[in-house]
Amino acid sequence: MTESKTVITKVDDGVGRITLNRPESMNTFSTELARGLCDSLEAMESDPSVVVVVLDGAGKNFSTGIDLKEFLSKERHEIRDFLRLMDRHNNVLFSMSKPVIASVQGYTLANGAGLALACDFIVAAENAVFGTTAINVGLICLEPGYQLSRWIGPKRALQYVLTGDFIPAEEALKLGIAYRVVPQEKLEEATMEFAKKLAKKSPLALKTGKRGLQQMESLPLERAIEAAGERFAALAATEDAREGLEAFLGKRTPVWQGR
Repeated sequence: MTESKTVITKVDDGVGRITLNRPESMNTFSTELARGLCDSLEAMESDPSVVVVVLDGAGKNFSTGIDLKEFLSKERHEIRDFLRLMDRHNNVLFSMSKPVIASVQGYTLANGAGLALACDFIVAAENAVFGTTAINVGLICLEPGYQLSRWIGPKRALQYVLTGDFIPAEEALKLGIAYRVVPQEKLEEATMEFAKKLAKKSPLALKTGKRGLQQMESLPLERAIEAAGERFAALAATEDAREGLEAFLGKRTPVWQGR
């Protein structure tokens, strides 16, 4: 396990864990946290021992967005570069081939909501509250709103972006934002149970699924079907695909080699 002031990382049994570690500030995004988060995500992506990544927050809340005190300290000419850093995790997460699970509790707001929504799965505690709340301080959650629109559609997302209304955990489950909602005291157990379930799958199949659906989303139907066939054929030609089929027929647990 490696530790820094604002981000803690750990790898165990195929699961990489990244913890936002500014609980005294509700895990708001400082320059140090934003850099540490992206560096940690990139390290997990390049670590062959990591199959699945879990992202959570220390303390009672996942993250309430950008550190407003640091934001206010920036001169006008510094704001754009500062915001590029605050948003960089979106590009990193999109480029990752490994599934990422956000494990959230308490307030998950503004840039914190955007971070959770940029992940592939959200496991939420019953007390979790999501919100694109920048409108309430005279700003606007464009990037988190975009991430929200990928889950619930642009019109519904616009309503939350312009009102700043909260989305409680149970509502998030109904909207399809949360994959699962559990009692707060069961959050870590439920998240790790799910992460370990995914970690037992073929890493090549997980990568093919995530990359393939990303590619197909932006293509016309005919080309999307062709691209899916190409990716499936490439996966089917791997040693792990043969291992998976033989293990299934032989009623045994497959041993993945990543090739």
